Amino acid sequence: MFRKIEDHISVSPQITLADIAAAKAQGVTIIVNNRPDGEDPSAPQGAEIEAAARAAGMDYVAIPVTHAGFSRSQIDAMNAALEKAKDGKMLAYCRSGTRSTLLWALAEAAKGESPRVIAAKAADAGYDVAPIQMMLDTLSGAAKSGPE
Repeated sequence: MFRKIEDHISVSPQITLADIAAAKAQGVTIIVNNRPDGEDPSAPQGAEIEAAARAAGMDYVAIPVTHAGFSRSQIDAMNAALEKAKDGKMLAYCRSGTRSTLLWALAEAAKGESPRVIAAKAADAGYDVAPIQMMLDTLSGAAKSGPE
């Protein structure tokens, strides 16, 4: 169920409380929730996942992404979470794993990673970044050119 994008990050559709133990067994040290509370009232909500993650000794960060799109603050928050996961592993989840993958892709582009490399890693995990290709190109280009 967890799809590996890089050695230190995997994405997933909605996780359950039982998935916390599986994530811990795979070395996950931080769980990132990209799903807004209430999107599916029958799914475990953020507070439940957070409590289970913390009880298992993992960090938890909520960066909810709605279908309205992505903001710079969400991209920056994902980069901060990726930095926390530097010495461990991250599991990011949403309804299908797509928003988590796209937010990871934008965070990587904002650090100057090649959009082609990003797209290949996402594709290897079964996700398509084509809907945000222009944003990836823009963020990566801006990161490489530096501040004005």
